[in-house]
Amino acid sequence: MIIAVNTRLLIQGKLEGIGWFARETLSRITRDHPEHQFLFIFDRPYAEEFIFSQNVTPIVLSPPTRHPILWYIWFEFQIPRILRKYKADLFFSPDGYLSLSTRIRQLAAIHDINFAHRPKDLPWLKARYYNHYFPLFARKAKRIVTVSYFSKEDINRTYRIENDKIDVVYNGVNSLYTPTSEEEKQTTKDKYSGGQDYFLFIGSLHPRKNICGLLRAYDAFRTSVESGTKLLIVGESMFKTNDIELTYEGMRYRDDVVFTGRLGNEELHQVLGAALALTFVPFFEGFGIPVIEAMNAGVPVICSNTTSLPEVGGYAVLYVDPFAMSQIKDAMIRLYLEKDLRASLIEKGFLQKDKFSWDKTAELLWGSIQICAST
Repeated sequence: MIIAVNTRLLIQGKLEGIGWFARETLSRITRDHPEHQFLFIFDRPYAEEFIFSQNVTPIVLSPPTRHPILWYIWFEFQIPRILRKYKADLFFSPDGYLSLSTRIRQLAAIHDINFAHRPKDLPWLKARYYNHYFPLFARKAKRIVTVSYFSKEDINRTYRIENDKIDVVYNGVNSLYTPTSEEEKQTTKDKYSGGQDYFLFIGSLHPRKNICGLLRAYDAFRTSVESGTKLLIVGESMFKTNDIELTYEGMRYRDDVVFTGRLGNEELHQVLGAALALTFVPFFEGFGIPVIEAMNAGVPVICSNTTSLPEVGGYAVLYVDPFAMSQIKDAMIRLYLEKDLRASLIEKGFLQKDKFSWDKTAELLWGSIQICAST
């Protein structure tokens, strides 16, 4: 079988959630199924690290897809041409974008449809593109995979896609994120927080991630408790960050908030391992990989009680309403003061994270590919 794959998000040094999903699953699938040929379609020069095995043929297909108009050109004109040229049997798209202009079977990984519920979080043109085309992609797909039962139900309800067409394929956890030693923790705190403990957020600076709520809660925490504990925010700016900047400027304790930007894998490992707790309180999430990465690293988690997150966190996290700043603040106070609570959450987290692995993810995704190819 010749399987074409949209690999445009495999960008060296810039892997986000969907990019990690693509990397971890495709590296296993291509290795484990040498009897099949895989066409990896990039939209810019690729790194050799993403050519996982000898049965992978890389193709660079212009133009680079950095804008909705270019997305349309790439998927509606360029992709069908490549699929015909190489006589592909199936097209798999880890980011959910499909071609409406081909008759070849297509499998879409639609991780979530946050844009259907929170369109104002995005630039106008991108929100319009997503909300026009993703219902069409969902109906065009021969099969859909998604990363939580919450997202499956959401796609079913919002787009009226039959449940038996949608497979749940949980994300895994990167084995890099393991507990760090006391010496490593202190070195990291000396580097980033002046030697102080810190709460940690990991993710893009995006309205649905609720950075403003987290900043206000941290300010309230510092006002309520005599503590030098800081707040580290790891991630790059995405869309509409003016509110974040205004909230930050209005903070009493803004000098104790550290924006690190994007960090490399090993540096992120150290920063996560040294955290007092992960504070992950988005309004909407299709899965929430940082939650299980923190569990794997032996770090307790404060987490939103909305969307997919209770499914991922189980009984191993301290839940809050992301719309209630006071609840986030109270959770921070509890994890700062209650050593036994931190220890209990860490122990429960080690059990919960074992439910998720990239090996399981790849196996389930391969099952979906086989069903898609045979129906």
